[in-house]
Amino acid sequence: MKNGWYHFIAIFVMTLWGVTFVSSKLLLFNGLSPETIFFYRFTLAYIGIWFFGEKRLFSKTWRDEFLLLLLGMFGGSFYFLAENTALKYTFASNVALIVCTAPLLTAMLTHFTLKNEKISGRIITGFILALFGVALVVFNGQFVLKLNPRGDLLSFSAALCWAFYTIILKRLGSRYNSLFITRKVFFYGLITILPVFLFRPLITNPEILYRPVVWGNLLFLGLVASLLCYFAWNVVVKQLGAIRSTNYIYLNPIAALIASSVIIHEKITGIALAGTALILIGMFWVEKGMPEYFNRIFKKK
Repeated sequence: MKNGWYHFIAIFVMTLWGVTFVSSKLLLFNGLSPETIFFYRFTLAYIGIWFFGEKRLFSKTWRDEFLLLLLGMFGGSFYFLAENTALKYTFASNVALIVCTAPLLTAMLTHFTLKNEKISGRIITGFILALFGVALVVFNGQFVLKLNPRGDLLSFSAALCWAFYTIILKRLGSRYNSLFITRKVFFYGLITILPVFLFRPLITNPEILYRPVVWGNLLFLGLVASLLCYFAWNVVVKQLGAIRSTNYIYLNPIAALIASSVIIHEKITGIALAGTALILIGMFWVEKGMPEYFNRIFKKK
């Protein structure tokens, strides 16, 4: 497999991002709001990234600076606000399922915006297989699908934000190094979340923030899930392209399912395991192509 190291990094990042669902849930249980979690998470990441890489403040052109602003919104503030606000209006399973349409949306948008990345029937088939597997995993044997226009539209908006983030990231990746781009994402994510605190005050209560479960999870989200994972993901998109990299998003619910089982003792059903298998098959189909794979096996025989 070409670029095998970057595929491994993608799996590593998606595994950690799957754990963030459980980590964020624990913080919500302890009284933090979604926007407060995001603010502390990105603040820690922004402070941490200054210890690495170049110290330049701005990009080469104002156009690129505007694109970096969009990255901070689509991959930061807008994405997290849309996803977390959606949880207030619809089931978490609905949100998880709809957000996992991001790879398909990315492939469709990339097909029309990037000349070197085109969508094919094989990719569409693999995405649909994986998405059906995601449905089985996120519902985990409890098929409760109740449509709520507001929550579902917010979930779709989050998926669309991530698709735009990936495409813009791919455009900028050839002109700037990943550390610089990642730092700008954290900066503009923080800047564009600030207006929210005019309506929903930032939670600064020491009694809450000094709890080990709170500061421990905030450190994980800020330094590991944000600082390390955003940088690693930006490298993956630069090397593998928008379509192949977003294919790994389907691993997110699998990691979340396992983490939920281990940390907060949620039950894993046979249906969820079947969904996991479908996700892996769909991902392999997108990456390698199942018909070609089986043809090689039969030729060997």
